[in-house]
Amino acid sequence: MNLKELKRMQMLQQIEAGQMTAGQAAEILGVSLRHTRRLIARYREQGAEGLVHGNRGRPAHNRITEAVRAKIEELAEGKYRDYNDSHFTEELEDEWPELQVSRSTVRRIRRSRGIGSPRKRRSPRHRRRRERKAQVGMLLQTDGSRHDWLEGRGPWLTLIAYIDDASNEVSGAVFREEEDAAGYFMGLQSICRRKGIPAAIYADRHTIFQSPAEASLEQQLADEEPLSQFGRLLDELGIELIEAHSPQAKGRIERLWGTLQDRLVKALREANASNIEEANQVLVKFLSKHNRRFMVEPAQSGSAYVPWPKEYRQGTFFCFKHQRTVTNDNTIAFDAQRLQIPPGPKRRSYAKARVDVWQLLDGRLEIRYQGKRLAIFKPANQAPVRIGHFSPLPDPQSQPEKPPKEKFDQPAQARKPHKPASDHPWRRYPAATKVR
Repeated sequence: MNLKELKRMQMLQQIEAGQMTAGQAAEILGVSLRHTRRLIARYREQGAEGLVHGNRGRPAHNRITEAVRAKIEELAEGKYRDYNDSHFTEELEDEWPELQVSRSTVRRIRRSRGIGSPRKRRSPRHRRRRERKAQVGMLLQTDGSRHDWLEGRGPWLTLIAYIDDASNEVSGAVFREEEDAAGYFMGLQSICRRKGIPAAIYADRHTIFQSPAEASLEQQLADEEPLSQFGRLLDELGIELIEAHSPQAKGRIERLWGTLQDRLVKALREANASNIEEANQVLVKFLSKHNRRFMVEPAQSGSAYVPWPKEYRQGTFFCFKHQRTVTNDNTIAFDAQRLQIPPGPKRRSYAKARVDVWQLLDGRLEIRYQGKRLAIFKPANQAPVRIGHFSPLPDPQSQPEKPPKEKFDQPAQARKPHKPASDHPWRRYPAATKVR
């Protein structure tokens, strides 16, 4: 008997002794008078055993079978050992339809086998909550996370991602070898292509977003701040850049890394991805499933994204832009390389002209003057695009011609001494004059 049943038995004994009425006992026990009378009848018929619940000692009707429990224990100790409880439950729903159980059931089974949560949590500090933006596209948080995403099967990679503050949707993401401006350009370009131009971007004070250079004299006179390549892009697109002064300020993207370093790592492991190309392929499939699971409904319907104007080509914005002065031999200097500008149909020489140099995201380099393209150079290799770095593909026409091979194969012949003829002018030269 438990304490509740002992209390009921004492009340019933007092009723039988005439010390208490059934109504008073019902009020003390917190049950109806009708139920109290049922308890009295059961006590008079069966004694103390009549107060014990009839289901005690019997298995619950909704209890999982031993076969299901054994299978869950096998998976929990094997393939899904480092999954957290929620992730493990979701994988069971997707991959094992016959093992449909609740998260609490999964947790009880794993704890009974001594399997705890793989993530250790620290007690949070008190911080003031910032409400989400009302509409999608009003604010995107962005950052990069360098991590052993491939778990030793390949090099360490950096994941660059954008997350919508209103809906928690990962709008764009890409794996890069390093955290670089090209990765942020690629992620934002995919967002502008699919959804439109966002209103603002929330980022930290990395030099990718904030230029470390001091303002030039012209910028000081114009009251302008020096811009990085990414800052220049946002300025051209009309996107506001908001600075975050601490990781906690952009907590939504920081919490995303904790989720992805737990779940995305396992998706890459199951796909056996071992390089950056395979990792990006897995990432596309993973994000659609991730967004269905973690997206929330925005406070307001509609979208703050501005559709991309059809009359503008994205390549004219999503590139690194530089300026160079053409030398007298119609060349420009770029990354210790001399790039030759060919003569144009209307202008044969561009000496002393100020030209624009565009580094495209596919690695090519364009030289433009007054909006017109003068020359385009292909990269020598498929290395990732880096600001201000370029190695052009060698031009066969500019290479010096090599002498014929047969000239080097002929053996050198000894030169015969030449003897002048008897009538040679040197032979007729008068003898030396006599000394007086």
